[in-house]
Amino acid sequence: MTEDTTKDAIAKTGPPKQIRTGLTATGVRKASAKSSRSRAREFALQALYQYIVGKNDAADIDAFTRDLAGFHKADSAHYDALLHGCIEGAAQLDVLILPLLDREIERISPIEHAVMWIGVYEFQNCLDVPWRVVLNECIELTKEFGGTDGHKYVNAVLNGLAPQLRSAEVEADRLTGKAK
Repeated sequence: MTEDTTKDAIAKTGPPKQIRTGLTATGVRKASAKSSRSRAREFALQALYQYIVGKNDAADIDAFTRDLAGFHKADSAHYDALLHGCIEGAAQLDVLILPLLDREIERISPIEHAVMWIGVYEFQNCLDVPWRVVLNECIELTKEFGGTDGHKYVNAVLNGLAPQLRSAEVEADRLTGKAK
């Protein structure tokens, strides 16, 4: 192809589309693009789902989850903190979540419920993770594993809790224009 032919082709079809690397066709991050903490959240979500739905014992869930393919790529310390912290603090996490729900907690999808636990737990206990990162990670988890619009619900609840649980950080972001 000559340079003129290439220009003619671009003029007819437009510039070539940029390929976004690290995402699937649905916009979800590919496994290869995920951090070890993101993977830990995924495994914790799967384990918490077993806890909520199956009422399984935490130790049994933990042993099962650690045997899943790809677990070795997860941040196991973060996974431990999320799984055991959410299970041990489930009642307290629900007390914070409940006022922001528009229905009984039993009517919330187990995926959304578990993701909200993860978000609230991280807001309270993982102060090294910025609140906006916690929020984004929880939205991504819900997009990948939850229902069609579940991420919007999780976003609303966690966005409602962020000013309460991370007030200084949220206010600082508001003052600099990084958050509404």
